[in-house]
Amino acid sequence: MISKVGIGSALAGAGYLAYHCYSPESQLYGRTLTHCANPKNLALTYDDGPNDLYTERLLEVLARHEVKATFFLIGRFVSARPQIARSIADGGHLLANHTETHPNLLFLSHSKLRHQLSNCAQAIADATGIQTRYFRPPFGARRPAVLEVARELELEPVMWSVTCYDWHRRASAESVFNHARKGIERSRIGGPVVLLHDGSHTTLGQDRSHTVEATDRLIKRFKNDYCFRRIDEI
Repeated sequence: MISKVGIGSALAGAGYLAYHCYSPESQLYGRTLTHCANPKNLALTYDDGPNDLYTERLLEVLARHEVKATFFLIGRFVSARPQIARSIADGGHLLANHTETHPNLLFLSHSKLRHQLSNCAQAIADATGIQTRYFRPPFGARRPAVLEVARELELEPVMWSVTCYDWHRRASAESVFNHARKGIERSRIGGPVVLLHDGSHTTLGQDRSHTVEATDRLIKRFKNDYCFRRIDEI
């Protein structure tokens, strides 16, 4: 007979491991970058692009403020919109790997993990000639095998310390700005790495006007407190 204590311990252990699969700042399964080493640096990072219209509008905002950011791109969207990927690179921003199709990597075999990362890297290289050095797992989901494959491909895993919930269907520029502002102001370990989205992993053309507006407000709010940096500069 299995004791209730044994079952409870097993469930608690499973919950503990699952938590660390998704917790952005967890280092349980291997080292990931979550903060800027310099507490006076701030990194704006954008997932799920390139995206029609909104990535281009975002690039205009960043250029106006002379701020450089990091874009974690989905390979299939890069293949569909290579000209936008080139515009990101031409703006002096860092291009990084966000897999080919944005699956949850917890459930993929070693070979499929490699396929997702390699194909995204190839799509970015084909579009821009750039070899990516950084990688962010979709949903922040990782296990030891995910980090192992990333490092086999010489990709450094990057998570975040501030999330803005701009992917939520009820997100507004005000809500995104406030989530970011509060997260940045609460930062105590290193400089903030801010998670935003210029696209959606489900489709091209997703409205991200709230992210564009919130970015403009964030830069104005924090430009005197932080130096905005790409992930490879922090």
